[in-house]
Amino acid sequence: MSLLPVNEARARILRDVKPLAAETIQLDKALGRILAKTVAAKRDQPPFAGSAMDGYAVRAEDVVTVPVQLALIGTSAAGSAYSGTVRSGTAVRILTGAPVPKGADAIVIQENTSREGPLLTVLQSSAPGKHIRRRGLDFAAGDELVPANHRLGPRDIGLLSASNAASVSVRRKPRIVVFATGDELVLPGQKPRADQIISSNSHALQALAESFGAEVINLGIVRDTLKATIAAVRKGLNADILISTGGASVGDTDFVQEAFKACGVKIDFWKIAIRPGKPFMYGRKGKTHVMGLPGNPVSALITARIFLKPLIAAMLGLSPEEPDTLARLTAAMPANDGRQDYVRASLSIAPEGTRTVTPFAAQDSSMQRTLQQSQALIIRPPNAPAVEANSLVPVLILDF
Repeated sequence: MSLLPVNEARARILRDVKPLAAETIQLDKALGRILAKTVAAKRDQPPFAGSAMDGYAVRAEDVVTVPVQLALIGTSAAGSAYSGTVRSGTAVRILTGAPVPKGADAIVIQENTSREGPLLTVLQSSAPGKHIRRRGLDFAAGDELVPANHRLGPRDIGLLSASNAASVSVRRKPRIVVFATGDELVLPGQKPRADQIISSNSHALQALAESFGAEVINLGIVRDTLKATIAAVRKGLNADILISTGGASVGDTDFVQEAFKACGVKIDFWKIAIRPGKPFMYGRKGKTHVMGLPGNPVSALITARIFLKPLIAAMLGLSPEEPDTLARLTAAMPANDGRQDYVRASLSIAPEGTRTVTPFAAQDSSMQRTLQQSQALIIRPPNAPAVEANSLVPVLILDF
């Protein structure tokens, strides 16, 4: 039986996926969230013509010929506007950010003046509009500020705050349940027996999914019995995505596929033409996407990056597609077999700006340190021929 190609597996997972419903949250909780609706400005910014400098608000026609003396009639400060009108022969002391009084159409900066009591001497002329921030200079009411399907960052939060948006409509975070299987596993901090190892996959997958915008319930370790595995699967079928790691093969203690079927999950495919991660499994039950990831740590994380990230993106209304990135090899690589290979590699930028990648010599799927030290995965398509050093190859930049 031929293995399913990676691109077809991804296409099946993303088939018919629609963005999740929107919810309204307070702006101060919106960092990193995905906008469901474009946000338009509710007001002009600035909401009035304001001074960009400390100085004096004047009528430009009064200061065409200098020096000239003007009578000071008041002060306009930020948050305390001058309520009167600047008429011929008068000026108002004005501070940065303060509204420009009626009648004034220019600012003379204070360095270009001298003052004696209520009399101001203007030493340098100022043109109409000089040092004045016009109303709506930044944005006007009704302007579209941040588009839908955009991940909110600190600059977006600042802009929306300035527009008086106290709350925003965002996509609900996908809810994910994850568990690891294996009697050989113990949680970090516990004391393992001589024949046990520390569980890392569920913690890494939780962090990975959360970094991509999901919220995660981690069920921890599920023991190698069909009953325990079925119980864990049932807990996860209320989520948008259920992820197991380990137990997806055909060993005597691998119960994941049997548990999926017992709980009514329709298995779409099992085993794909990928390295690492061949025993990846995918199915559906109702609205719940179900992924059975391999138990090897590197296999679990790489398949999650390739298949889980685009699924989360689609649920959030983001494009699941990623542009191809090329990098130049620093070492030759042999021909590939029939599986798409994701080779851990270090990435660097040459002085002229070219990306270069160097594959690690050891690629065993249990070696987490190599993955942690990698900045990219070199993508070797099925049956790719040997490539020489300096060849350009496709790479996946690691973002987790």
